[in-house]
Amino acid sequence: MGNFKGHALPGSFFLIVGLWWSVKFSLWHASRRNKNACHLASKITYRRLEVIEASVILLFALVGMLAEQFVPDGPQLKLYNYEDKHWDHLMNWQHATMYLFFGISAAVSITVHTTGVMPIAFDRLLLAIAVFVEGFLFYYHLHGRLMLDVHVHQLLLFAIFGGALTIFLEVFFRGNILLELLRCSLCLLQGSWFWQIGFVLYPPSGFPEWDSMDHNNMMFITMCYCWHYAFALLTVAAIFTIISWLVQTKLKKTPQLEMGLLKTKEREEESEEDL
Repeated sequence: MGNFKGHALPGSFFLIVGLWWSVKFSLWHASRRNKNACHLASKITYRRLEVIEASVILLFALVGMLAEQFVPDGPQLKLYNYEDKHWDHLMNWQHATMYLFFGISAAVSITVHTTGVMPIAFDRLLLAIAVFVEGFLFYYHLHGRLMLDVHVHQLLLFAIFGGALTIFLEVFFRGNILLELLRCSLCLLQGSWFWQIGFVLYPPSGFPEWDSMDHNNMMFITMCYCWHYAFALLTVAAIFTIISWLVQTKLKKTPQLEMGLLKTKEREEESEEDL
């Protein structure tokens, strides 16, 4: 991550995931809240979405681990340099470890929603652990850096640990729309802040460089962090409002007879799934 692209790529990933979660949880909540909208969010459809989502995350995690190891200046699976007697590319190994835990979380989620051999709460528990490990490694990732560099990464930790705590609470309060939307907002905050870190520490050509020792920059970047979270909250609120309105609009346009047939079909599918 020691360049602009290294922060823009994970930032884009978290932004996409945050937007996807916002749509998914909003649709699920709006559909379940309306008794006539069961066909929009049946259990079998929800499980399929969870499996698809986890499969994509697992794929990205595997690609991330391989990329961290086999980039031209990567460690090539070598952890210790015995010739020079020092650890080899520990930053790459830390990033690969982050991807590893997200991969484990995705694999557990696939198992939970396809086999039923694990308690369903395991998917949330492993995701919370993966996000916590990300923050834990970042916390010890800042030694010897300049003041502004340390500060922007410390601000990132609030989003990461906040997300880990929120997902952990979902283990016990699964389906709580407030926790789910809070998780979405923190994920969007993490994604947009990765982009901000890239612009601050590695400004693209044509952008001015930041003075890493100027306290005014510290004050501004803290305020800017609050703006990022305000944007994340507004984005989640807008998605939730639009999805709720679309579900209500669809219900009004769907004939009652058709709704009854759809509900009967969904009940049959869910019964088969339970068996």
